[in-house]
Amino acid sequence: MKQEVIQKLLTLIDQGSMPCIDSREAKPGDIFFALRGEQSDGNLYAGKALEAGCKLAVADRADVVKGDNYLLTEDVLSVLQVLGHAHRKRFDVPVICITGSNGKTTTKELMQAVFSTTFSSIATRGNLNNHIGLPLSLLSFQKPLDIAILEIGANHRGEIAALCKLAMPTHGLITNIGKAHLEGFGNIDNVTAAKTELFQYLQQNHGTLFVNTDDRRLPALAGTKNIITYGKDDSNDCSGAIIRSFPNLHVSFRTNSGFGQARKGMQARIETRLTGPYNFENIMAAVTTALYFGVEPENIMRGIGGYVPANSRSQIVETKNNMVVLDAYNANPTSMAAALDNFSRFDGKNTAVMLGDMLELGETAKEEHQEILKMAKSKGFGLYVFVGPLFKSVCPENDNTKVFDHVEEAAKWLAANPLKAYKILVKGSRGIAMEQLIDHL
Repeated sequence: MKQEVIQKLLTLIDQGSMPCIDSREAKPGDIFFALRGEQSDGNLYAGKALEAGCKLAVADRADVVKGDNYLLTEDVLSVLQVLGHAHRKRFDVPVICITGSNGKTTTKELMQAVFSTTFSSIATRGNLNNHIGLPLSLLSFQKPLDIAILEIGANHRGEIAALCKLAMPTHGLITNIGKAHLEGFGNIDNVTAAKTELFQYLQQNHGTLFVNTDDRRLPALAGTKNIITYGKDDSNDCSGAIIRSFPNLHVSFRTNSGFGQARKGMQARIETRLTGPYNFENIMAAVTTALYFGVEPENIMRGIGGYVPANSRSQIVETKNNMVVLDAYNANPTSMAAALDNFSRFDGKNTAVMLGDMLELGETAKEEHQEILKMAKSKGFGLYVFVGPLFKSVCPENDNTKVFDHVEEAAKWLAANPLKAYKILVKGSRGIAMEQLIDHL
């Protein structure tokens, strides 16, 4: 790829242009990258992006180029990735990469909430964590910048290794390893191999690893060099404890050694707006990294205590009629089991669980849904609502169990059979859109 092409694009970035990949969101001065997808070809929308005010459209089809404000390349995605990498190299700051099966986005947002109390920091917007989203995140770096927090995800082996080459992390952590994206990975061993590509990159490039020892797989995979440990055990560099987990999670932490800029004996108690013990490891990741970089405990308490979960992640929603634990952004067998266990702390009489299919599980899908069904039933909740063809294939209906193919059908049933004074868990994979039930609760 010609250096003058990348330099031209970097100059536009320096002048305030921002990358855009959706012509409907194009703003004056943007650079439109005409990416090809499974469902559409961005080249066909380059003209619309320019009409909306984009300075330049980067395309890889000669037949759409109709003027000087087009840049014709061999492959638009490659240009976007090389440009993101080139922009990253202009910043000599710590870059923390986060991956894992569960909790990546929550951990990233907690870390940003804490770091922003002390530093000029930036974090991945939303979940732009793949081969397209990561370059966009890198191109959002702007000076002044003290530290960057990037989420990286994967659904097949080799993907995290490639993303690390783009982002060049100096520090990193794996939240945990669980049963996620099994359709792409095949089994838990492949999930483990894929996630630890981040550790391997950091080990090879003299980076620092933050290791969650509560996930028993991770310490052995991290090795012993340049590691900072956190978890419940006092042998960790930073240890913590759950004071209460429901409805809101309260935790305490203490440093058992000096690490980075942290001093031994630093401690505090944090009252969060999150729910569930499964968020403990996300909080501890934010606490430990913040202490390492010199954030004081009072700022950690303020940052995490003030963080309000959104986007259907561990939200407690008080509707006019019910209290809803909304955790419907994503779901896999590990996170579903944790959510059910947490919700079971409520008395079973006026409780309802509304669960949507867990997607991307491949050949194990039916078996995993059977296991979650069995676990949910063992908790003795008052009402069960299951949504999706996978749950429908394993779950018979009865007096307290309703099963629907689609969320729209469940919404109609709830509209005709309104619930009042219930405590309700709503969880499912993003593709099922379980959050649509909130309007009927």
